[in-house]
Amino acid sequence: MDFRGDVLRRLQNRKDGYSLEQAFYTDPDLYKLDLEEIWYKDWLFVGHDCEIPKAGNYFTLQVGDYPVVIVRDRQGSIRALHNSCRHRGSRVCTSQKGASAKLVCPYHQWTYELDGSLLFARQMGEDFDKAAHSLKPIACESFGGYIFICLSETPMDFAPVKELVNGYLAPHQLKDTKVAFESTIVEKGNWKLVWENNRECYHCASNHPELCRTYPEAPSATGVQGAADDPVISQHWAHCESAGLPSEFQMSPTGQFRVARMPLIEQAESYTMSGERAVKRPLSDAVKASHIGTLLLFHYPTTWNHVLVDHAISFRVLPLGPELTQVTTKWLVHKDAMEGVDYKLDELTHVWTETNDQDRRIVEENAFGIRSPAYEPGPYSPEHEGGVMQFVEWYCNFMQDRLRGKTSPLFKVA
Repeated sequence: MDFRGDVLRRLQNRKDGYSLEQAFYTDPDLYKLDLEEIWYKDWLFVGHDCEIPKAGNYFTLQVGDYPVVIVRDRQGSIRALHNSCRHRGSRVCTSQKGASAKLVCPYHQWTYELDGSLLFARQMGEDFDKAAHSLKPIACESFGGYIFICLSETPMDFAPVKELVNGYLAPHQLKDTKVAFESTIVEKGNWKLVWENNRECYHCASNHPELCRTYPEAPSATGVQGAADDPVISQHWAHCESAGLPSEFQMSPTGQFRVARMPLIEQAESYTMSGERAVKRPLSDAVKASHIGTLLLFHYPTTWNHVLVDHAISFRVLPLGPELTQVTTKWLVHKDAMEGVDYKLDELTHVWTETNDQDRRIVEENAFGIRSPAYEPGPYSPEHEGGVMQFVEWYCNFMQDRLRGKTSPLFKVA
């Protein structure tokens, strides 16, 4: 049996409610298959509109083998381009972020317009066709302050996702924000372990003392297990909906994407040690209500998010290797909020800086134990780990479809 067929057989024979076999967390060939069938074909969150507010502003990232540059062009549109010069392949933009009137390759100074078209290539002969050597475009969608890309030449329709998310995000006006702080950590574990750890709070009480001051440990807080039947959550939804804030849980049929507005503990308003707002300047003037909790946005495989009354936090997951994952966190505040006046950076970032580092250690210990020859898949808690089971089910179903040559269905509201 060929490798792909063997992986398909393993996925088909997986025991429901149990973690994956060791190879899915460690094997280089399986990691490569994840890249080819998920990361190179699906929509990926990369950053925010507010990071590139003016023409010529750009930021870069690496998705597997693909260097990518995200840039705002002269017409104000956001573009994603393959960050590989059409001359001999050198990276054109080598900084993590920057601003430039043109995109100039540092190797031989081939010069590109902000839309990727080639403007100048020195001494290439009379028959050289500049129009045939533009930077290759990448499918790019911007909505609600978020930027997604798809590396596939035939990307799936993303319009239904945009249509639903915009309703939840629009009141928060994230296009009128700025990144107050950004942190990137590298976790020594497979990207799926990072997600599995995120999808449950079974571990929170004993590992996240800062987060547990405001975020509920209840399984229903994830929005997957019994949220609609929880009277606290249903009352919270009614409170937010009456204020014009879409709140009720929505999930795609495949489980890849979901959104819900969830309450924090005991009327807390923000992720701080006191539960009080970290930023005096509200995130949006359009949101008049208080105690709106956190808007949870999830989209596999790249992002989970918290949008509160005073700030927003985005998390971006990128695989670096079979057992290496990059997690980038960005704290967004209103563009006019002033550090030292409207917020203190330590107070704004403390809870999630600590929580991220705690999660890094958890993932790395998890990965360390999975490498043992004695490891075998173990059972998830039906009461506390429904979110993990849902993620693993999504991954297995998604990969099986891809390995059978099927494409995932278009997003529809559940």
